[in-house]
Amino acid sequence: MFKQLNLNPSLLKALQDKNFVEPTAIQSAAIPKILNHINIIGRAPTGTGKTLAYLLPILQSIEPNVGNIQAVVIAPTYELAMQTARTANDFAKPFGIRVQGLIGGANINRQIDALKKKPHIIVGSTGRILELERKKKLKLNAVRFFVLDEFDRLLDDQNFKSTVELKNILPPNVECFMFSATAPKKALNRSKEIGTFELVTVDIDQNFAAKRNDFFAVVEFRAKIDKVRRLTNRLEIKRGLVFVNKNFDVERAVDKLRFEGIRAESLVGSAGKVDRKNAINSFINGKAQLLLSTDLAARGLDIPNVDYVINLDLPDDAKMYLHRAGRTARAGAEGNVITLVDPKELDRLYEFERILNIKFTQIDLKTQR
Repeated sequence: MFKQLNLNPSLLKALQDKNFVEPTAIQSAAIPKILNHINIIGRAPTGTGKTLAYLLPILQSIEPNVGNIQAVVIAPTYELAMQTARTANDFAKPFGIRVQGLIGGANINRQIDALKKKPHIIVGSTGRILELERKKKLKLNAVRFFVLDEFDRLLDDQNFKSTVELKNILPPNVECFMFSATAPKKALNRSKEIGTFELVTVDIDQNFAAKRNDFFAVVEFRAKIDKVRRLTNRLEIKRGLVFVNKNFDVERAVDKLRFEGIRAESLVGSAGKVDRKNAINSFINGKAQLLLSTDLAARGLDIPNVDYVINLDLPDDAKMYLHRAGRTARAGAEGNVITLVDPKELDRLYEFERILNIKFTQIDLKTQR
């Protein structure tokens, strides 16, 4: 029960009102440590409530009557940052705690105006936060909490330098928390530049175990788009997230699917913020059956009721398979993953099976119409 985690009655009431009854394993492990001022790295499967694992204790510690930024949360993608900001605001608003999203690509003048309302929590991209701080529009001298959501991405070669730069601007006694579904050795080594952490690992959450079926089908590359169409119709997919690799011609695939009568949208890193937002909204609202996405664009997204994940392209590695598969079967719901592999890719698929200790079941698409 949440009440055993030393959360205050107001937060317990908010959780009850939102039908959160039992904490997940990562929440049970992380919340008491954060409340006890322990810097942690939290690794847990996707869909197990990592966002609330750090938001709840931070919200409990925020002082609403102090008009300073007290917590900074950074994320590697626009969509994840906005999703986290919405979740934080949903819980924070009744307590008079103000949350502001600060994302690169958005209108910076509007963000500067919004900062005049003196938010307590900012959620956003490292680049935009650093830009606003350099312009002296953002005062970070009172920050008490620093969170890296999807820290393995935030400590990769592309983002590591700016993440450390932001950390060094914050007060030396800031408490740091990092969360992701995977914790590669390189990211763990680089975490030493951020601080000293206790590793909290959850491999399987028995209360919220994923009811996921992992399938594969052997399909020659040139036939994959047509097989996605057939699968969508045959399985009556309501909300299918289709993953492609970064060099795939997503727009061509979407056009072909639409020509065949499939309601499809795309979510790629090169698309504009408005287009990406509209694509996600169409998918969530049921106007689109399929959402085609690269790994980066869909990183950390919590889209409800995804019944199928389809890997049109085989992921680069086993870790990425877990990230993709985690978009379905979230919080104990049932879901399915179908990976379409060219005959030449079978050895890599079996390697994933061995590394992840899962069983792929082959399906025959020859009968699919």
